[in-house]
Amino acid sequence: MKNFSKYLLKKIGIMLLTLWLIVTCTFFLIHSLPGSPYVNQEKLTPAQLEILNRQAGLDRPITEQYFIYFKNLLHGDLGTSFQFKNQPVAKLLINRVGPSVQLGLQAIVVGTVLGVIFGIISAMKQNTWADSIVTIIAILGRSIPNFIFAVVLQYIFAVRLGLLPIALWNGFSYTILPTITLAMAPMANSARFIRTEMVEVLNSDYIELARSKGLNRWQTAFRHGLRNSLIPLITLLGPMAVSLMTGSLVVENIYAVPGIGEQFVKSIITNDYPTIMAITILYSVMLVLVIFVVDLLYGLVDPRIRVTGGA
Repeated sequence: MKNFSKYLLKKIGIMLLTLWLIVTCTFFLIHSLPGSPYVNQEKLTPAQLEILNRQAGLDRPITEQYFIYFKNLLHGDLGTSFQFKNQPVAKLLINRVGPSVQLGLQAIVVGTVLGVIFGIISAMKQNTWADSIVTIIAILGRSIPNFIFAVVLQYIFAVRLGLLPIALWNGFSYTILPTITLAMAPMANSARFIRTEMVEVLNSDYIELARSKGLNRWQTAFRHGLRNSLIPLITLLGPMAVSLMTGSLVVENIYAVPGIGEQFVKSIITNDYPTIMAITILYSVMLVLVIFVVDLLYGLVDPRIRVTGGA
């Protein structure tokens, strides 16, 4: 128990250090970008621009701005958006996180389930036509960018067939095409990893022992082979789930989804520093938390890892 508490505190310390480094590096990097939140507003006179920069604290030394921002951050204040005047960044993200999380969850569930099924079929039918088809699907899903899938799906199912809406966000039917688009990557990765691990596991000695007890090939694969094949998949899907839930930048813009990804692009274009920082922090917090949970899940999937980790 003592070793586990020490291990847990160490992990939490690493998480906090990682988040501090991300916040610090991001703050100085975005403030080194050319221009300012108000420089592109041509109607502003130099005097008006100076007043706005002073009101936003942008006229102060960069180190002073950093310490002010970090102090406010520790008190839960993410700042006020420059793009949307007088609107707190936290409120802005709350209104946009829903669509991104919904699409991300739908995509990771659809992609993972299909990928696991395809991977099992490919491993069980190794070196057959079924294996070849799954391999081709996995290669295409990994090599073709998701914005290509987005455009192709829009053209086929929305423009040509008229079965689904081409874009916008107004009900479940509007989520189908972006969900399929985002699900291609997790499906391809899941299929590839499950196939590789299942092929190795199915040739293990304990699998032969299970077959000798009267289990058929498919029963052996699902009861004994699949569980040991899930460890690398958990490692893969954790960060990918966070990436999908925090919004795919290009896909959300193509489908006009009012999510975090779309807002992030607009914030970069307008140099909206507080919003860029808030979205980066949101992504980073979710990522380090998922990595932490993945470490704990290792112990549930394989008790040997739990024993080693607690030592």
